[in-house]
Amino acid sequence: MTTATLPQTKLPPSTHEFSEIIHRLEAGGAMLPDTPENLMQIIGIYKAYAVPMDFYWRDLLYIAEQVFLNPLPFFKYFIPKQYLDLHNHYAGDDADLRIWRGEATAHPELLAFMETGETKKMPKLLHHLWHDRVNMEFAEACMQAMLWHRDMGGLFDPYLDTDEYKANADKAIKAYFKKNPMMMGLYKLFPDLFIEQVRMMSYYSNLGLFWEVMAPVFFEMSDLYDEGKITSVPEAMNFLVNGIFAIAGRPIYHHVYIDGECYEIIPKSKGFMWLYEAALPYVEAVFYRTAPFRGTKSYNAQAKQVPEDQNDFHYGILYADIFPVGTAGIPPTLLMQDMLHFLPPYLVEYYQKHCRGEDDMLIQLANSFQRSMYCVTSAVIQALRTALLYPLDDPNPKHLMANRQFFEAQLDRFKRPEARLRNIQSSNYR
Repeated sequence: MTTATLPQTKLPPSTHEFSEIIHRLEAGGAMLPDTPENLMQIIGIYKAYAVPMDFYWRDLLYIAEQVFLNPLPFFKYFIPKQYLDLHNHYAGDDADLRIWRGEATAHPELLAFMETGETKKMPKLLHHLWHDRVNMEFAEACMQAMLWHRDMGGLFDPYLDTDEYKANADKAIKAYFKKNPMMMGLYKLFPDLFIEQVRMMSYYSNLGLFWEVMAPVFFEMSDLYDEGKITSVPEAMNFLVNGIFAIAGRPIYHHVYIDGECYEIIPKSKGFMWLYEAALPYVEAVFYRTAPFRGTKSYNAQAKQVPEDQNDFHYGILYADIFPVGTAGIPPTLLMQDMLHFLPPYLVEYYQKHCRGEDDMLIQLANSFQRSMYCVTSAVIQALRTALLYPLDDPNPKHLMANRQFFEAQLDRFKRPEARLRNIQSSNYR
């Protein structure tokens, strides 16, 4: 899809604070300016993100389906071969819908890193204890944000409070602990505690199924860029938009496997769909809301420095101040550390040119990641406009005005001083 031309004669110029960006969206563009440098950064980041994401989704499903309620899940980050060999439903010859032309099993770069890490080949346990591994803590932080905010639209989350869900969870809990009388006794004493843990496992599954789609999308975007077939930021955004619609109906479910038997805690037959039950809640919880990062700043809740309403939280990557966020143990930095291992050569060369040495690379990575997520958010906004409102070239001025009001309402969320929308308009934001 090519970038359309704004029909200037049909609508007067926007008076919004971000009028230039509004006009860009109306012309089929993204919040991120269309420059070769921006395109190179976001595609390079998508590639670097997709490799650890290939670990994240596999491990999330392993935890949700196999580890489940293990009270001491020390080895939950040790993915068994069964899940490394698990075929992605959107890659490989047997894909439900082939998005990426690559292999369906774990990515070769991921397997190579798991073997040697940053140090050398050694037993998996030593890699784990040395923290020379993929940082699953980042993936769990994203899951926890979705679980904590909850109630962000769709039918998946309300189902977690139904009697039907609790009955399904009860069967799985009793099957899992049938040989453990102590845990069965605790379950009788504190049933809600166990049900809440199952809800968390359902969100592990939700996020795993979400990222199973996004990894091949990002891999394919990287390949198309390398082949010269994605040449602009709007083309990258529209690939994401088309992917969103192509995958919108993939089932979101939660199955648990105990002694070879499958327990359907959330059956596929419920009809929960990827777009409404996983993608949109993820963007809302992780891109926009999350929570204040511990260790970066002291917040006084009594002085209203933390919003009383969770809907008003604004601590996601779209708002993050990269410098204090780039410290040890902060979830975005864990992701940047993971991506550092899988950067394409052109992005490494770019950072070497613009960084203050290797110690600064995680900060630069986070800047590029912020740009890339504004592109993803633009795709979500354009997809919602397509689903709810009118084509960008609609001849009816009333329809075009409805589109504009939608865009302006979306960009109102970036009027906060913390928002980085202003920053990413400049190539000097490094």
